Amino acid sequence: MSATLLDNLWSDHVITTRDDGASLLWVDRHLVHEGSHHAFGKIAAKGLPVVEPGLTFGVVDHYAPTRGAPATADIARMIDTLRSNCAQHGVTLFDQGDPRQGIVHVAGPEQGLTLPGLLINCGDSHTSTHGAFGALAFGIGATEVAHVLATQTVWQKKPKAMRITITGALGPGVGAKDIALAWIARLGADGARGHAVEYAGAAVRGLSMEGRMTLCNMSIEGGGRFGMVAPDTTTFDYLKGRPWAPGEDNWDAAVARWHKLPSAPDARFDKEVTLDASEIAPVVTWGTSPEEALPVTETVPDPTRLPMNKATRARAALDYMGLNAGQRLQDITIDQVFIGSCTNARIEDLRAAAAVLQGRQAQVPGLVSPGSAGVKAQAEAEGLDQIFTAAGLEWVGAGCSMCVAMNGDSVAAGKRCASTTNRNFRGRQGRGARTHLMSPAMVAAAAVTGRLTDVRPLLQGREVQA
Repeated sequence: MSATLLDNLWSDHVITTRDDGASLLWVDRHLVHEGSHHAFGKIAAKGLPVVEPGLTFGVVDHYAPTRGAPATADIARMIDTLRSNCAQHGVTLFDQGDPRQGIVHVAGPEQGLTLPGLLINCGDSHTSTHGAFGALAFGIGATEVAHVLATQTVWQKKPKAMRITITGALGPGVGAKDIALAWIARLGADGARGHAVEYAGAAVRGLSMEGRMTLCNMSIEGGGRFGMVAPDTTTFDYLKGRPWAPGEDNWDAAVARWHKLPSAPDARFDKEVTLDASEIAPVVTWGTSPEEALPVTETVPDPTRLPMNKATRARAALDYMGLNAGQRLQDITIDQVFIGSCTNARIEDLRAAAAVLQGRQAQVPGLVSPGSAGVKAQAEAEGLDQIFTAAGLEWVGAGCSMCVAMNGDSVAAGKRCASTTNRNFRGRQGRGARTHLMSPAMVAAAAVTGRLTDVRPLLQGREVQA
């Protein structure tokens, strides 16, 4: 009677539980990409087929070229390998040139493959994105991917339940990316370790599905196993009419089932955290971990004033990032910008950036990569691409692009990039690259000024949903 969303989702998928506490779970959707070739190789070595090809979907994303042909012969070979594996096993593939192609965590929800109540796996840590729909979604390793291909099941130990409640309303220029960076900065990169995070509260309910996906996507950066938001009318409105969503004849029955998923009012969580949305400002990272983040109006922290366990890391981070303690964040100049990734490349993200850039000129070069071919087409229909190019930024194709620096899009050593991505680890965007994470609107502000900038003054008189 006091079950959490996690409890409801978990119990719906358990087939059996071992003595060590691990449960065998049924997998409703399995998403694969170019990096899944190891798993296909494992089942091929055992002579096994993909047991449920109709529940597996391939997407070209990590190595997808955003401009022309693949950057190298090796990349072209990886994409061809995915094609041949999908063709051999009868798996639907969203290939280059397919209007459904895109980053797997953008294309899946957009196509209605992601639905409340499902268990979704992919060989990528940011599979947590799909939890925004009230789904049980988490990344798995190559061995587990092979297990899912062969059995449509996965072994997992149930994590603890954690609820992060965001009360009140967000201020102008503040969005889901700021919420995510704010809680990770407060709790640390391991603050949710061992937990499934459920996001709740008025500010979360006020987010669009795009915003909720951003929030769940970043759960991994705070140590969470995955993130979730209970489904509601916002969820249902987003899904209705999408290709793989329930049709008209089954829609009402599906919604009735989905209404039973949310946590009970008296549900108990292993860990509870509450943040006031009105106290969250636009946030940027200054170091080499998502937890090393502050409101853009602050200054670079002094390691000598930090706890011993954080001081050594902070010194190393400042050395790598080329920053000095006490330096105003808004005095940090940048070399380029990037708008894209599974965190912030949906239509709402592009609209937010375009609202800042319209009629203005970027002071630094930059790349804008939409999250899917569908997003790209919609953005072009709305004229957003023209706003980006008029401002001096490059408009390219859909894919993971500069987030992972695997496809020819990268940041050069020593260069500083204002980025909408989810990770700022050393070398994430290229060997020696320096990454500052922030929202799309904040990246647009940095492009206009050539430095880290509080976007709020630039939004005055302009309508935008950050």
